[in-house]
Amino acid sequence: LFIISGGGEVFEPDDGIAAIGSGGAYALAAARALVRHTDMSAVDVAKQALKIASEICVYTNDQIVVEEV
Repeated sequence: LFIISGGGEVFEPDDGIAAIGSGGAYALAAARALVRHTDMSAVDVAKQALKIASEICVYTNDQIVVEEV
């Protein structure tokens, strides 16, 4: 997983988790906690982290579709 900044720098997150958008900080915090304290799959972590973010941030949609590559 890599993140490309607006200036073109490429970053690799320390924990392999990234989030974007208005509720990104909430989703990132939730995902980090879930990864550290559960045995959930990546898909389940993503869904639950977004659900938690949507409960905190009014701009985060709770209608979640996850596509795996």
